[in-house]
Amino acid sequence: MDANEIFDRAALLERVEGDEELLAEMIQLYVEDAPRTLETMRSALLQGNLPDLERAAHSFKGSSANLAANPAAEAAQRLEQDARRGDKTAAETSLAALESVLGQLLPALALNSSGVTK
Repeated sequence: MDANEIFDRAALLERVEGDEELLAEMIQLYVEDAPRTLETMRSALLQGNLPDLERAAHSFKGSSANLAANPAAEAAQRLEQDARRGDKTAAETSLAALESVLGQLLPALALNSSGVTK
C-alpha cells in the first residue's frame, strides 16, 4: 500500500482549506497519540476489558477518519465491532491488523509532514 492508499493527503489538505501548518499539526498530534492509544487497546485486550477496548477503538476510528486515513479507520472499526460483540479472538486479529496498517501509516504521515514548519 503506498502513501496515497494509506491516507488521502489531498482530501485532508482540502479539509484544512490548504493550511499546510494545520495539516502538519494534525499529523503530529496523531503520530504522537497513536502509540499511546495502541498501548491502551493492547492493555484492555490483555485484561479482557472489552468495553475499554471498544471505546479506545471508537476514538481511534474517529481520529483516523479525521485524518483521511481510511484503512486505519476501517481497521479500528472492525476492532470496535469485535469488542462490542465480546469476541476476544476476533479482537486480537483485528488489533494485529490495525497495528499492521499503522506500521505503514505512521511513517507515511511523518514523511508528508516533514518540511513544514510552524
